[in-house]
Amino acid sequence: MSTTHVMKVSSNGQVSIPAEARARWKADHVVVVDLGDRVVLRPLPVDPVADLQGKYRGRGPSSERARRQARTDEASRERRR
Repeated sequence: MSTTHVMKVSSNGQVSIPAEARARWKADHVVVVDLGDRVVLRPLPVDPVADLQGKYRGRGPSSERARRQARTDEASRERRR
């Protein structure tokens, strides 16, 4: 689904989000992402941290493994001094 709205930017830099889009995304807050050649508004979840829980499960090392590796790397640097 793609809907296009042409909006005017106020002298204060404000833009109104159309009611249809606010209702669809239930957006009270948005994140503005500057991609260089365009700007994207993305709805911000009520609790962004909770929304990310489990998102990266299974990707990369576990936090314990990453800490262990960081300690090993730091100890190696210290020995080389």
